[in-house]
Amino acid sequence: MKHLIIGAGAAGISAARRILKEQPQDGVIIVSEDAEVYSRCMLHKFIGGKRDAASINFINDDLLSHPNVRWIGGKTITRLDAAAKTVYAGDEAVASGDTVLIATGAVSVTPPIGELKTAKNVFGLRHLSDARAIAEKARNASRIAVIGAGLVGLDAVYGILEQAEQTGKKPRITVIEMAPAALAINLDAHAAEAYQRLFEARGVTFLLGSKVIDTKGDGNGNITSVELEGGTSVPCDMAVLAVGVRPAVAFLDGAGVELTERRAVKVDDYLETSVPGIYAAGDAAGLSGIWPNAQKQGEFAAYNMTGTRWAYDDRFAIKNTVNFFGLLSLSLGAINPAEGDEVLIKEDRNNYKKLILRGGVPAGIILQGDIGGTGFWLHLIKNKIRIDTRGKSPWKISYADFYGVETNGEYRWVV
Repeated sequence: MKHLIIGAGAAGISAARRILKEQPQDGVIIVSEDAEVYSRCMLHKFIGGKRDAASINFINDDLLSHPNVRWIGGKTITRLDAAAKTVYAGDEAVASGDTVLIATGAVSVTPPIGELKTAKNVFGLRHLSDARAIAEKARNASRIAVIGAGLVGLDAVYGILEQAEQTGKKPRITVIEMAPAALAINLDAHAAEAYQRLFEARGVTFLLGSKVIDTKGDGNGNITSVELEGGTSVPCDMAVLAVGVRPAVAFLDGAGVELTERRAVKVDDYLETSVPGIYAAGDAAGLSGIWPNAQKQGEFAAYNMTGTRWAYDDRFAIKNTVNFFGLLSLSLGAINPAEGDEVLIKEDRNNYKKLILRGGVPAGIILQGDIGGTGFWLHLIKNKIRIDTRGKSPWKISYADFYGVETNGEYRWVV
C-alpha cells in the first residue's frame, strides 16, 4: 500500500515512523508546505540566534532518506480530490495514496483590522520562514509591537530579547493584550504576573486590557503604528501578530471531508474522517495543540491506516508548560475556579501551587517553580479521582495513598 501524509509536523512524522514499523513494505509520501522539518517549540531559539535550522530539526534519524519514504517539501496544497486521494498544488497533481493522513497543523489568525493582513512588516510566528523574517527585521528595528501576550507572543519577545543581547541593539518592545493578564489561556493571573515582571525587568512594556482597532501606515505597505481603543497609539517599525491559530484546512473546501463547527476536520474514535481511508491528526483535527498528543494521534492514525483498529481515547488536551528566564510552570485542566469550587494555594518565595477541587475531585492545578509530581496530578485530573476522602492534606497525598495490598501480596489500585 501507499500512504500519503500531508504535513511534516509532529503528527505527520510520527505517523510515517509507525507505518514503516507496522508495514515495512508499504510506501510513505510526505507532502509539506515547509521545505524544512523543524520544531515549532524552538522557533524563538532560532530568532534569538541560539539555534540554527539544523538544530531545531526534531527528526534524529534517517527517516526522510528511507528507501520507502518520499518527501515532497515546499508544496502548498490547494486542493484534495478525496475520491482519488490525490492532492494538488494549483493545477499540479502532487501525490496520491491508498490512504491519506491530514496533518497540516494550524495557521496564524490575522484579524481584518487596518493593514494587519497586508502590511509587509507584520509577521505571524508559526513557520520557520516567519522566524527568519522576524529575526531579520528585528535586527534593525527600534520599536516593535507584539499583539497578543499568549505563549506565541511571548516566545517572539523572548527571541527578540535574546537577539538583542548578541547584537547590542535593544529595541523598545510593547506587548498589547486584550485580556486583563498575560498568558490567560495557560495560567492564572497570579502565575502570569511572575513572567510579566521578568519581561518588564528587561524593558518590555505591557498594555493589558487593550483592544487594537486600527493601524497607521507609511503609504508604502508598512504600518507605522498600532491604534488602540481609547486613543493610545503604539509606534512601531514592525509588528508580530500572535492572537491565535486555526486548523490549516482551507484546501479541503469542496473536498467532501466533513468539518466541525470550529473548522477542524471531524474524525471518529479511529481518527478517520467522513471519507473512508482519509484520516486526520493534530491541530488539523482540533483535538490538541500540544506536541505529545499530536505525536500520539499520528501513531494511532498510522495503526488504523495500516489495518489495525485502535481507538484513540486520550481526549484530554488541557496541558500547558511555560518556561521563560528559567522560571518553569505547568498547568493541567482548569486554571480558574467555577462557582462552588474549592481553591487551595501553597506559595513560598520560589514556588506557587494552586489546586482546584470540584466536589472533592481535582479539576485543575498550576505548578510554578517546582513542577514535580506532574504525572500524578495528570492521572488524578484525567480520571476524575476523588481525593478529599484520604484524611490528609491534598498536598501530602501520593500514589501510595491509592494502592491497597491483596492477600497474595500484589498491589492493586484503590479509588
